[in-house]
Amino acid sequence: MRYLITTCLILIVTLATAQDVSLALQKEPPMSAAQKAVHWKALDKAVHVSFANSNKRYAQDRVPQIAQKNADTMIAWKGEKIHTQVAVWAAKDMTIDVAVNDLEAQNGARIAKESIDYGFVGYVMTDEFRNGCGYRKPEDFDSSLVADVISSNRQPAKLSGGYVQPVWVSITVPPAAKAGYYTGTLTVKADKAYDLKLVVKVLDRTLPPPSEWAFHLDLWQHPAAVARVHHVPLWSDAHFNLMRKYYTMLANAGQKYITASIVNEPWGHQTYDDYPGLIKWKKKKDGSWNFDYSLFDKYIAFVMSTGINERINCYSMVPWKVAFQYYDENSGKDTVFTGKIGSDAYNAFWAPMLKDFTAHLKQKGWFEKTAIAMDERPMEAMQSVIRLLKGIDKDWKIALAGEYHTAIEKDIDDYCIASAHQFPDSILKERELQHKLSTWYTCCTEKYPNGFTFSPPAEHVWIGWYTAAKNMNGYLRWAYNSWVQQPLMDSRFRTWPAGDTYQVYPGPQSSIRFEKLIEGIQDFEKINILKKEYRQNGQTEKLRQLEAVLKTFEIPRLEKESAEQMVVDAKRFINE
Repeated sequence: MRYLITTCLILIVTLATAQDVSLALQKEPPMSAAQKAVHWKALDKAVHVSFANSNKRYAQDRVPQIAQKNADTMIAWKGEKIHTQVAVWAAKDMTIDVAVNDLEAQNGARIAKESIDYGFVGYVMTDEFRNGCGYRKPEDFDSSLVADVISSNRQPAKLSGGYVQPVWVSITVPPAAKAGYYTGTLTVKADKAYDLKLVVKVLDRTLPPPSEWAFHLDLWQHPAAVARVHHVPLWSDAHFNLMRKYYTMLANAGQKYITASIVNEPWGHQTYDDYPGLIKWKKKKDGSWNFDYSLFDKYIAFVMSTGINERINCYSMVPWKVAFQYYDENSGKDTVFTGKIGSDAYNAFWAPMLKDFTAHLKQKGWFEKTAIAMDERPMEAMQSVIRLLKGIDKDWKIALAGEYHTAIEKDIDDYCIASAHQFPDSILKERELQHKLSTWYTCCTEKYPNGFTFSPPAEHVWIGWYTAAKNMNGYLRWAYNSWVQQPLMDSRFRTWPAGDTYQVYPGPQSSIRFEKLIEGIQDFEKINILKKEYRQNGQTEKLRQLEAVLKTFEIPRLEKESAEQMVVDAKRFINE
């Protein structure tokens, strides 16, 4: 399958300019086929292998501007996952493979090769930001190939002459590793064996495991997309077995939330795959209601078993299109309720379900971690839902992703604001004292920072730093895996910038974006650990320096400055 995809992508390259289409700061000028041929013929040798910048996407058909680097030294805390990149480019066809060995310290300590992972980086079609949200025609946008998907297949890769093959390398430092320098060799087998020196400086500091991270990551899951790409029946045993791999990978990134749909299509058919509800609603002949939670219970228990078990966000009483489906015994068919949110009819429709759902969640022991979640809905509608919920049970939790509204802030237990908004400092402090969550999100609206397939990779690291700088608890994004028709080939979508709907690929396979997001979350954890330590130990100058660095993380700076440089400069304050 990998070779078929590679062949298709090479064909696509003749139809679009393969370049790094990040923001204008990183975009390369067009180059004709003749110019490219000249560049490749001018290579001083037929094959090049070098360490490369993990914050850069390398164009597939251009000679990369990389100074030869045969050794790379990285700094890590114990328990941290770190990354580097290797680039192979050649003027002739060949098969390439990679081998790693243990990293050894002078005192005899080792980081076993099993802690070192690598994958060949694949290319997908992307486009550009321009108008952000809204329907788009592919021909109206500058489309190109961009490096993003990290193959989980360790089979050798075929490299055609005149192309670049990046290799993503990750090292997970064991929590029990001793501090010191660890050295080993990464061997790239091409026309011959190329040995690259890999050095990791392990600091005498420990990062807790993802399950203990304070950062609240919320990437929305789309279970039906997994069934579609793997050609298995929805909710079958095969489907659940396949989902486990994806959700475990997400849990290992520190995910805290389960995305649970309590109605069909809470987002109004905006996604490529429909979004099925987990609860079956039935109106009986006598007018009473029956709610079947069997699938809801199975799904929630399943996701919790993968390590995602802190929050259950239920979508939605305020969907993008007010159309609630239920089965009517009198008519013998599915029926749709479309009453206005906040009306007497709406409240009469929802009250029986909420009363029953409340009792069910309490019986399962899930009520305390469950919230009714709303997504960018009108104020009047949100206020009416809040009144209804609190009337059913005053302890119902409410989650909201949207603009900042003073009028309802006190009612929102888990408030996620758009990047254009900010919590007032006094409100943040008050929410923290009340153990309420205050997070932020990006979507198709924001040019930067973001996680599109054309976004500079370091922007995902930057997100972790910004979260810490604003004293917020985490970050939300739609979506983890709401895949387009052919996600391994073309990340563009009919309504939003390319890559907006997913951060990982079928397989499961990770991405440069996803790995960089993990890097930023780890930096957030380090910042919190150090700030606490500096306060406890009276290290006022260290704390002042770190706080000063955090104050530089303001979104407007990304208009003219690169996220990469900001992050690289800041990291020295947490990796001393």
